[in-house]
Amino acid sequence: MDWLLGRKGPSGFSYSSTAEQVTEGIDATGLTAIVTGASSGIGIETARVLALRGAQVIIAVRNVAAGQEVKEGIIKENTSAKLDVMELDLSSMASVRKFASEFISLDLPLNILINNAGIMATPFMLSQDGIELQFATNHLGHFLLTNLLLETMKNTARKCKTEGRIVNVSSYAHTFSYQEGIRFEHINDSSRYTRWGAYGQSKLANILHANELAKHLQEEGVEVTANSLHPGSIVTNLLRYHSFVNAIVLRFGKLVLKNAQQGAATTCYVALHPQVKGVTGKYFSDSNFEKPSNLATNTELTKKLWDFSMGLIN
Repeated sequence: MDWLLGRKGPSGFSYSSTAEQVTEGIDATGLTAIVTGASSGIGIETARVLALRGAQVIIAVRNVAAGQEVKEGIIKENTSAKLDVMELDLSSMASVRKFASEFISLDLPLNILINNAGIMATPFMLSQDGIELQFATNHLGHFLLTNLLLETMKNTARKCKTEGRIVNVSSYAHTFSYQEGIRFEHINDSSRYTRWGAYGQSKLANILHANELAKHLQEEGVEVTANSLHPGSIVTNLLRYHSFVNAIVLRFGKLVLKNAQQGAATTCYVALHPQVKGVTGKYFSDSNFEKPSNLATNTELTKKLWDFSMGLIN
């Protein structure tokens, strides 16, 4: 009911807070951020607000032309915005490796990595690497990307003496995952596939990834954090594979769902706000701490997913 009443949480923010509101007064000048999937929905707003606060933002997108349009639109509004567009297809490990290599060759610092891109409830398909598409895109592509850019983030944190932040955009839909959480033995089994179960599985994986990564970083004593979040139920094009439902959501959703400005708030809060300094391995919603499902805090499942994912990318 808090969302309906607009009640603020301990952070001072609520369901209806916008990305601009949660970052008001924050100076991100000198920081470099990568935002995946920043050519639509909350990704655009995340990139726009980070740039508004002074960060240099890399728009990492599959469709470079769409990314260029976003860049031009943001610069038209904010002429001092620092934005670059780079190609990244998270469903292809070759594309992820190429992106990471090209970014590293730029010799830029990396303070913030926002793993935002995603697809939702698609028909059963395999990625270019032969892995179920939602798991490949929403989890494994981001897992590999993070792994490849981690040393750059660690080095940046040491040199700049500024905390690095990795932000995984998950979803409340992680609670829709298959009963066992992650179907390790049946990831590519079309006969057992359900669109929403697979989507929930990939979103659960986002949380488990952040949790285990946070543990590794803490053990190393590196000043880089990893957290996950639910952005809220938002009017975006994620439901493009469900034309009837999508039409209803686009027509009536604005009455009850978040807009992009509100949907990007928690991402921007976790990426920039001083209240989150030193906080790691946590799950957020409406710019406040939130308790995820029991599966999302299952340490055995967390470790198994880490090892499974490492096996797939190596």
